[in-house]
Amino acid sequence: MKTNKQWMLAAVLICGASMFTACGNEDSPASGGDEPVIENLAEKVIGKWIVYEKEGEPALTNRKVLINFESATSLYFSVSYMGVWQNNNKYEYTLNGNVVSCAQKVDEHTYTDVKVKIKSIDDNKMYEDFSNTISIDGVEQIKLKSSETLIRVTEDYSDAILGLWEGHVTSEMGSEFDDGEDHRWEYKADGIFNYYHKVNGEWKVVNDVINDYFVDGPLLCTRWKEAGDNAVEIREWWEIESIKDGVMKWIALREKEDGTKYTASFQMKKVE
Repeated sequence: MKTNKQWMLAAVLICGASMFTACGNEDSPASGGDEPVIENLAEKVIGKWIVYEKEGEPALTNRKVLINFESATSLYFSVSYMGVWQNNNKYEYTLNGNVVSCAQKVDEHTYTDVKVKIKSIDDNKMYEDFSNTISIDGVEQIKLKSSETLIRVTEDYSDAILGLWEGHVTSEMGSEFDDGEDHRWEYKADGIFNYYHKVNGEWKVVNDVINDYFVDGPLLCTRWKEAGDNAVEIREWWEIESIKDGVMKWIALREKEDGTKYTASFQMKKVE
């Protein structure tokens, strides 16, 4: 019998730890077709890729993942949702024709089998059909399929973000966890950040019990939790649009509860 814990693990694997995508809809299966084998695919795929579109629609920033194909057999994976917090976690994969396979035994009950059929690839974009099959105790339980577009990323802001920054939201729609006032963010090399607000004209650090972040390419993933018995962990993702001349800009595609999408943005200056 499958326990609640195993069902939760299966959901996390599909929506978080599957190697190449954000959650899709099984009612929208990946398209078929017998595309010819892509020449030199093992070489073309090398590098960092981030999810750009899902089923032809722009991907929400809070559901993006980043994959770094290090070699013809290993990749690194960064994602932060559905309870998963993976910063450059390493996995092994195989490439057979146009199909990337990454299967693993998660625990004594759970097995996940990810397959990605790469339909086409150039220097900047990769189009793929994705599937992930979760089996528990040898019985297939959940299968997910979707179509994805990934774009290559070459920028890396993991070092440039370090230090103290001051700024505010710049978009008309604002941001879910922001009050519109100036704040400060201090990013440290150990993956911890401090968040400051002004109290009586002085900057005071917010003493949260969790303040974690990581940057992979342009993707900035953060999580925090206030002190208190009823506090819950909050997560938020941004794409770093640029860091130049002491100015950092963030951008993110968000979705309201009614399904309306909007773009949020921040701008801040380096505090020396």
